[in-house]
Amino acid sequence: MRYNVLACDYDETLARGGQVPDATIQALELLSRAGIKLLLVTGRELDDLLTVFPHPGLFDLVVAENGGLLHDPHQRTTDTLADPPPTELAERLRDEGVTPLGIGHVVLATREPHDVQVHAAIRDLGLELQVIYNKGAVMVLPPGVNKATGLAAALDRLSLSPHSVVAVGDGENDHAFLHAAECGAAVANALPALKDACDLRLDGENGEGVAELAGMLLAGDLDAVEVPRHHVLLGHRDEEEVRLPPYGVGLLVAGPSGSGKSTVTTALLERLVGDDYQCVVVDPEGDYAEHPGVTVLGDPDRVPGVEEVMHVLEQPDHSVVVNLIGLQLRDRPAYFAELLPRLTGLRARLGHPHWLVVDEAHHLMPAEVRHVPLHEAGDVGALLMITVHPEAVSPDALRLVTCTIAVGKEPADTLAAFATAHGQDRPPTLRPAPAGDLALWHVGDDSAQQLTLAPARIERTRHRRKYAAGTMAKDKSFYFTGPEGRLRLRARNLHTFVELGEGVDDDTWLHHLRQGDYSRWIRDSLGDSDLAQEVAEVEQEGELAPDESRQRVADLIGERYTLPAEPTDFDPDQHGR
Repeated sequence: MRYNVLACDYDETLARGGQVPDATIQALELLSRAGIKLLLVTGRELDDLLTVFPHPGLFDLVVAENGGLLHDPHQRTTDTLADPPPTELAERLRDEGVTPLGIGHVVLATREPHDVQVHAAIRDLGLELQVIYNKGAVMVLPPGVNKATGLAAALDRLSLSPHSVVAVGDGENDHAFLHAAECGAAVANALPALKDACDLRLDGENGEGVAELAGMLLAGDLDAVEVPRHHVLLGHRDEEEVRLPPYGVGLLVAGPSGSGKSTVTTALLERLVGDDYQCVVVDPEGDYAEHPGVTVLGDPDRVPGVEEVMHVLEQPDHSVVVNLIGLQLRDRPAYFAELLPRLTGLRARLGHPHWLVVDEAHHLMPAEVRHVPLHEAGDVGALLMITVHPEAVSPDALRLVTCTIAVGKEPADTLAAFATAHGQDRPPTLRPAPAGDLALWHVGDDSAQQLTLAPARIERTRHRRKYAAGTMAKDKSFYFTGPEGRLRLRARNLHTFVELGEGVDDDTWLHHLRQGDYSRWIRDSLGDSDLAQEVAEVEQEGELAPDESRQRVADLIGERYTLPAEPTDFDPDQHGR
């Protein structure tokens, strides 16, 4: 389910003439029993609301005074969210005979045409206040206070995210409120301007419209409603944007090593985190340990506990990287199998996380895994899996894939490998595009389209921490062998490469230097073509003394990678033995 919060305006949305139909109350009760959180968001003063509405306990929280007040009907507590109205303003309007004149904890309210006197008084008294209208009602509030800020306070109190909210309203003061929600709906009697701006127009008026929306929530029909303003930019084709929905998608990014999978993932992750979607990145090799805006749990010497991960994820504004570089390869599927149902349980309870990103999916859900405990990608919001080998991923995980991104020089081969592993009769035909650097296939379509990735704004050096101080796999490590092949000194990362380079004899150092082995290793195993080019230039300077060339190479590495004072003590070849 995409939404687990319904936020309702009161007057002329939930209620007509101040009264809520019994059928609407019953629809809300069904939602509450189904675990949907209910929020009432109104411009009314709280005492006024409680006088006309006998069912405040139906709602988990009430936002009153147009965002100025937060009331818990169960604890019977009330908190002001802004400063009270200035006494001098109330006195002046009262002296001028303005009526009605309501003075709440935060709001000062009247009706048109008294807005003329309100504006004049604010100007004459030199006050910094805002005037908000709602179908003839005139509300005076501190700057920046509105239904959207009140909604945010209520969600924060409940550890919920606006990306889990559908909101419904009818008037001018509902614009910000509906825009702040993942989906904004308007009842049939709403103002034309609100209908034009909302994401969903309901057929029913007032409470009937709210009951209609409640029925869509319970049936799951609301999940299928497209909300294009939230779609995530992937790239461009023929100067047109190509975007992905933020919910329900099962995305597989596949391609050879060094082909750009991390580049695609980083770009999507940057935009998702920037839009406040809570992401969980399960990172077996420490590739995302430096991604900005996320909380990183785990390092080469410590595997994060599942309870630790869940504790951080309770707050929806914390995206998390679960760094499993300290966990042996054979133990990773079991860890993931323990984590995954906890994530689905958290989402069922709180509506987040919103995206699960699984790097090296063939390590965490290998082909031998027969069952992945997800009915669909929407059980975790949305799913992004990254792999070199689609055929090495569990078939039960591949069934969750709704679209595939193929990167590298031969995207058609990657799509064919996925299609075979997915049980498709034939791979899609590829629609090429000038300068296209990836191919997107919506599973089931006859063709895939090439497009150009919209890059991330941040510059990210791939695998920076792992390459600098972690432990690279045996086939990715550098080996000092010497001219006669008598040595086999393994550099497991850049730190040990620099240390070993300083310690080997001159003949061994120069043997590899003159063969271009250093730049080849950096280019092929680290995927850092810029550093490889700079090291290659040193290799080609034949007159350099051994110590000078050692220092030059070490300096070039130090400029790009922060090397630790001491290397990590984690060794996947020895750890756990």
